Amino acid sequence: MGMSVGMDQSGEDIPMSDINTTPLVDVMLVLLIIFLIAVPVVLETVPVRLPTVQYEATETKPENVNLSVQGGPGGTCEVYWDVTPVTSEELLERAVERLEEAIDAAGGVQNITEDNLPEAHIRGDIDTPYKCIGGAIFTMQRAGFARVGFISEPPAGSNVQRL
Repeated sequence: MGMSVGMDQSGEDIPMSDINTTPLVDVMLVLLIIFLIAVPVVLETVPVRLPTVQYEATETKPENVNLSVQGGPGGTCEVYWDVTPVTSEELLERAVERLEEAIDAAGGVQNITEDNLPEAHIRGDIDTPYKCIGGAIFTMQRAGFARVGFISEPPAGSNVQRL
């Protein structure tokens, strides 16, 4: 076994106390690379079963609310009740009125069922920011609509299946 020695001031050989850091740095770099490769493999995820996409034909009822949402200039949101542009406040007022009309037509809250409860159908432009669609959903739920759905267009050539 060899030992590194150096000279002191009087010229005698003495052991060197300096540590050679090059092998240490090499080992650390190799370990870093191993961990960078191994960590993504070791990460555990929660197993979830994602839904399969099936297109369901939409039942159009006259009491349903049809909203169209798209992004406007400067990051604003444009919401349309049928074809009439509305603000958030107007959307909330109209939605509450529509729900109250449905309750009155059914003869009171005790007579409301899922069949006679109006739904909100939202058609969102593909380039619409989520904040616009999320705002419309929140407003409709705040007004009391329990069922808020999305209207989408199936890809060309696909068959629509009834569930």
